Amino acid sequence: MDHAARITAYFASCTSGTPDEIAAHFSADAVIYDTNHSPVVGATEIGAFWERVRSQWNGAAWGVDRVVSDGDTAAIEWHMTGESDNGSFVFRGSEHYEFAGDLISEIRQYWTFDRERSDTGLQGYPYGA
Repeated sequence: MDHAARITAYFASCTSGTPDEIAAHFSADAVIYDTNHSPVVGATEIGAFWERVRSQWNGAAWGVDRVVSDGDTAAIEWHMTGESDNGSFVFRGSEHYEFAGDLISEIRQYWTFDRERSDTGLQGYPYGA
């Protein structure tokens, strides 16, 4: 599986897969680093983590907007949609990936979580236009 296909399949499993289906996209010792929470370490914990996030955000869904890949690395732009107590939301961010073979070994996630704003992303960018 090429890197873009792996990332797209990973996002689909975050949206509707089991923790084991999510974990299957990662090397056993994979790590997710994020600007909003502590690192998530290990494929099994990553799978459980995304199931908790999806449940917390009333069935959140994730999508990949762009993928740029070179060798054992890739960078993406993504979006997350869902429902909160304040209504529907769209969060947007960017991630950088490292791969071990065709499995994800590291993700560095850059995005802003703000409970007061449910539409985080680039200011003034015409998303969906």
